[in-house]
Amino acid sequence: MMRIAAMTMLMAAPAYAQDPPLEPPPERARPAGGDGWSVTIGAAPVLTPAWQGSKQVSLSIFPDLRIAYRDVLFASVPEGIGWNAIRADGWRVGPLVKLRFGRNERNGGSPFLITGGSDALLGMGNVKAAGEAGGFAEKTFGPRDRIRLRAELRQGFGGHRGAIADVSATYRARVGRAILSAGPRATAATGDFMQTYFGIDAGQSARTGLDRYDADGGLLSWGVGGTVVRPLDRRSAITLFTSLERLAGPAADSLLIRERGQATQFTLGIGYGFRFGL
Repeated sequence: MMRIAAMTMLMAAPAYAQDPPLEPPPERARPAGGDGWSVTIGAAPVLTPAWQGSKQVSLSIFPDLRIAYRDVLFASVPEGIGWNAIRADGWRVGPLVKLRFGRNERNGGSPFLITGGSDALLGMGNVKAAGEAGGFAEKTFGPRDRIRLRAELRQGFGGHRGAIADVSATYRARVGRAILSAGPRATAATGDFMQTYFGIDAGQSARTGLDRYDADGGLLSWGVGGTVVRPLDRRSAITLFTSLERLAGPAADSLLIRERGQATQFTLGIGYGFRFGL
């Protein structure tokens, strides 16, 4: 599941292949002259599976555009649009809406594809882009708030109508001027989501030669990710990010994965971002 990305060695939403995560520089100080609003622009070349479950790799260059108002509102492709409605004692809780890019049977579906892709989905049909609306809860604690636990629950509409739950834990540390973060994450989804991306109906079976498969809900993936953020100055930073995930349960059991893909998924990228105030 992106995932522009969360784009980090981050714990963001399963990083589905189309949405790798890019995390903003940990220093959250706003540039002088800002009025509470900050904007980050940048780009990140990313190596990812061509689609979630693919064994072919693609290279995409993702734009990174983020808009935030203090510690209240935030908007970006990897993080979605959200409101920190509760901000107290290390807690952040609020509503959230995210975008999940569609899946294309001819190349995997990354809208920012440069090279690579996959034809393993031929006969499966396309999956339209989907919105996912729900909420999140996040708690930071420990010395200097180095530990972060986060959970999201979202309901899909459009390309899929399933529900998705993400949980993650992150530990952060500083080494010189660089900020390192790493930790585990996992994603679960309902049957509607699993059937959309990993199920095989009668028509798909006839076109692909794969046996029919009705996917149930359950654990979608589990894995680990990490990020190294190296600030260049107060306004810009370079971010190196990677993740290693394993499809599980109904997703891993799908003949689409067993015969045309693989359960182990690896992402690697590097991004540059520049932030300024409004």
